[in-house]
Amino acid sequence: CRCCAEGRRHSSILYSILRSEERAVPPAGPAPRGCPCGSRRRVALRSPQVACKAASAVLVKTLRFVQNVPCFQELPLEEQLLLVRSCWAPLLLLGLAQDRVHLETVESAEPSMLQRILTARQQGEQPPPRAPAPAPAPAPGRPQHGPHLPSAGDIQAIKGFLAKCWSLDISTKEYAYLKGTVLFNPDLPGLQCTQYIEGLQREAQQALNEHVRLIHRGDEARFAKLNVVLSLLRSINANVVAELFFRPIIGAVNMDDMLLEMLCAKL
Repeated sequence: CRCCAEGRRHSSILYSILRSEERAVPPAGPAPRGCPCGSRRRVALRSPQVACKAASAVLVKTLRFVQNVPCFQELPLEEQLLLVRSCWAPLLLLGLAQDRVHLETVESAEPSMLQRILTARQQGEQPPPRAPAPAPAPAPGRPQHGPHLPSAGDIQAIKGFLAKCWSLDISTKEYAYLKGTVLFNPDLPGLQCTQYIEGLQREAQQALNEHVRLIHRGDEARFAKLNVVLSLLRSINANVVAELFFRPIIGAVNMDDMLLEMLCAKL
């Protein structure tokens, strides 16, 4: 879209992040073990600058891939924005898996409820009150306002997705077909070209199935396994992805504005 490209191409904070040295990928740590309540602990990236640069580079590559899909270019700009805003997070995670970007996290220093209760009893005080119920989740594509760290369960869902992709040794073509299936989602409210987009998603799935049958003739379950990857993506909240990879460096980023700028620029 030329209408938005002029005057905005070099203004994005995203490009100031990417101008630094090439990203370094830290090794993946072992999966944490413990009681189920550990999934509610808050965690953060050990090296947020490194991870944010890596995620930003993958996001640029992902949107470049999307822009180079001829069928996507034929859609009206409003339809393009609606599709990208709804699927940028799963597309980013597929890109992270394809580039084998590992995540190394650390637990936050915030004391647990049990630690605060024990400390209060030792000091002869009353236990702290139970935290209020969480507020409703914000709209998709927008991170929550105020300081927030993803929980250990959130991170494990992302790591589990990455591990699943790596265990399947997904090829470049398979990643492309999976991205096409995610991108062309006809179930989004507000779409005008629903039948056309539904046809594109169906074609992506058919192409994936034909590729699997041709290359992996001895693995009849591979197509189903690849679709399990898509189901894992649906369980990961876009707000968590934004908080994890972009808030530590950029702050309270508005993903809608960033995606609009990137989509209208020549990446």
